[in-house]
This record gives sequence, structure tokens and C-alpha cells, in this order.
Amino acid sequence: MRTFFFYDLETSGFGARHDRIMQFAGQRTNDELELIGQSVNLLVKLTDDILPSPGAVLTTHITPQMTVADGISEADFCRYFLEQVATPDTTILGYNSTRFDDEFIRHTLWRNFHDPYQWAWAEGRDRWDLLDVTRLVRALRPEGINWPTKRVAETDQLITTVNLVDMAKCNGFENDNAHDALADVKALISLARLLRQSQPTMWRYLLNHHDKHSILNIITPGQPKPFVYASGRYSSSYQKTTVATVIAEGRTPNSYLVWDLRYDPVDFTSLSEAEILGNLTADRATRRQDDFVPIPIKELSINKCPAVAPLGVLDAASETRISLSRAEAMGHYHQLNSQAGLVKRLTRAWCKRPAFPPASDVEGKLYDSFTPKSDQAKIRLVAAADSTGLADLHPNFTDERLDELLFRYKARQYPTSLSESEEERWRKFRRAKLERELPAYLSELSKLASSPAADQFILEELQLWAESIAPVDY
Repeated sequence: MRTFFFYDLETSGFGARHDRIMQFAGQRTNDELELIGQSVNLLVKLTDDILPSPGAVLTTHITPQMTVADGISEADFCRYFLEQVATPDTTILGYNSTRFDDEFIRHTLWRNFHDPYQWAWAEGRDRWDLLDVTRLVRALRPEGINWPTKRVAETDQLITTVNLVDMAKCNGFENDNAHDALADVKALISLARLLRQSQPTMWRYLLNHHDKHSILNIITPGQPKPFVYASGRYSSSYQKTTVATVIAEGRTPNSYLVWDLRYDPVDFTSLSEAEILGNLTADRATRRQDDFVPIPIKELSINKCPAVAPLGVLDAASETRISLSRAEAMGHYHQLNSQAGLVKRLTRAWCKRPAFPPASDVEGKLYDSFTPKSDQAKIRLVAAADSTGLADLHPNFTDERLDELLFRYKARQYPTSLSESEEERWRKFRRAKLERELPAYLSELSKLASSPAADQFILEELQLWAESIAPVDY
């Protein structure tokens, strides 16, 4: 039987490469969205080399001391997640989870010697993200749901929002404890029930068309056709939704470059490849200028559950909501098909954009390469070993990343497994890391302390945490 597992995280910051999960909450349901079993609410211990973002802790009110007192280790969390959450035939879903929460899960598994990918696809498992689903429902079939609004200060424009807290308040399932993972999970299940009840046909369609094979059938990259597409990258003025079409393969596997058919490609035909590249790589100040017109292309990743639908679902009312008619989109589509030179220049320029700088630290090198098959059995041995077993385990890894990861894994999760030389190495590592990070951390605490709105108790706890883990003579 297929089940859903709704989950949410609270973390020590925004970067999955170096920040940590501090709270994990979830709830399993059946495909009718009826609860199965008890909810899950776990704290995960921060280790003594981690300085959380003060801003993040002020938001969540989860202090490092709380995780140490009541949390489980990261290694134990990974085992729990794989054994109790990522069970066969489970759809694991959240709200903005493909861009945020799933990244933290992958990097946490990677640091703790578990496969970072299989939880999302093997044994009938998959993942889904309801954020863009909600946006697409709002744009195409909003009836039966109350849509909250907010005013944009810069433009004084009133726009609709799909913020989970606002959706909860507007539709009668209060989320009074926002930024608590379990409260957000409960609100998300209520939102899913609302979507399913109000728009059952669209709910069923999007549920059945969120995997990459179904997505390919909609976007048809071999013979590109227009399709409806909701994404946070599109403007709130148009319900974050447009009509797009594939123009080329993207730079990464399972990704495609798409053109926003809201825009007439003829307006861009005079641009050279160099001008296109300059537009794509413009800095924030340039982009904020009144006369800057961004080139309307973006990358769509089919393995990140994009919310897409065939063009036929765009009825007259939907055209009005997104301020784009099928006729206009089709006109731009035909124009694009006649602009082979523009498409080639766009593709070449896109591929010339500077790549993200490579991670300098091994914990951020997850995506550098897959681990070789020759290391898989050794990785499983590490994950299965206790402190005594780790002390005597000396795998000869092929992947050069894994030796350093193993040292840090032992030091953080099983410190009694370290030899004397490893203990000294860990002391030096911690000292160097904390000496790099403490000045900025303490400076941020000092700035926040001057704000009357800041929770002074939280700031004091963060100061005490820094003092408790800082080098003795710092």
C-alpha cells in the first residue's frame, strides 16, 4: 500500500553543505490522507564544532542546548530516517522540500555513511513537493480555497501568497507555532486535504504526474510543445505561473532549458551571444535597474517534481489570472521555432555561465562525483559499526573524500573510537574551524543584542554555547 510521509525540518542555517538538522518532524498518512500511527518529532544533537546561525535560532527557538539535552545523534537520526520513514512505497513530501529539506537529508546521509539518493527513489519510493503544486492550483483551479494576500512594500501592489502560515489562517487550520517542524507538518497535511477536497481532479492529476518520466511526457523535449509551468522563479504578478517550452538540454543531467512564452522572442533576436551572457550573469544592482529586461529562460529539473500541466488546462479564467492567453503563448511559440539562431546563442551563452564554485571542504563535495562501487560495501560497514567496531575499522577507500569524512564521522558521532593521534587531530580541527567562525558569530550576536525585538534569553543561550565549545584560550 502506498503511503505519504509529510515532513519538515528546522535547521541551524540555510546551507545544507555545512549547516545541520536540529528538528525533524513528520506524519505518515494513507493515500486518502488519513493519519497512520503517531507523529514524529525529533531533535538532533549539534556537535561541539557547530555554531548555528543566530538568526535561524531566533526564528525556531531551538537552542543548541536543547538538542544536546533532548536530541538523538545524527548517526541515530540517519538510521531512524532510513528504517522508519523511507520505507518501501512511500511518497516523501514537504513544502519547498525539493529545494531545501531534501538537500539537508542528502548531505546528512552523506556525512554519516549512508547512500544519499536511494531513499528518494528505490523500492517504490518517491518524493513530492506541494509548494509549486499549490501555486499551480491557485493559477488554474482556485475555486473552493481561500487565497491570502499581502502587500509588497516596494510597489504597494497587493498579491496573493501561498505562505503556509497564511494559507492556514485563511482556511481555518491555524498554524499558531510557525517554524516548529511538527506544527508545519500538521498544517501541510491540512492544506493537502483542502487541495484534494476542493480540486480532486487536479490533485489526482498532479499526484500521478510528478515523477520524471511523467514530466517528460508533458514537456516533450524531443518535440517541444508549450506547457503550463508554476515556479517560484516567475513573478507573483502572474501567480508564479506561465506557459513555457523546452529549447535545449540543461547543463546538468535531467534538466532542460525552457523559454517563458509570455515573452516574444523577436524582442531578443538582436542580442549577440556575449550580450546574452552578460544579461544572464548580471549582478543584483544591474538587475534592479528600471531598464533591465531579464532574458526569460530558466532550467527545469525533471527530478525535482516541477508542477507542470498540458496547455489544454489553461481555460479563459486561468488566462486572466496569469495574464497570458493561449493564443499569445502559441504566437510566441511559433516565433521561437523560427529563430534557430537565437536559440543557439541562448544555449551557448547559458552553458558559458560560470559554474558554482566547487566546495572547498569535503562535507560539501557530495555532488562532485558518485562514490565508486568498490567503496559501497566499505561504506555499509562504517554505517553498521559501533564505537568499538569503528576503532578497529580501517577501510582502504578508493574515493579520496571518504577518509576525511570517516575521521570527522568518528569524532562527532563516536568520539571514543578515536585513537590518541586522532583525538589530537580533532582538537586541532575544531580549534581551527571555531577560530575561523567565531568572530562573525559573536559579531552577529552583538548586533542582534541591540535590537529590542530580539529574544534576549535565546541570545544568552547562544553566547553560552559559544563559550562552552570555544578553545580554552580563545
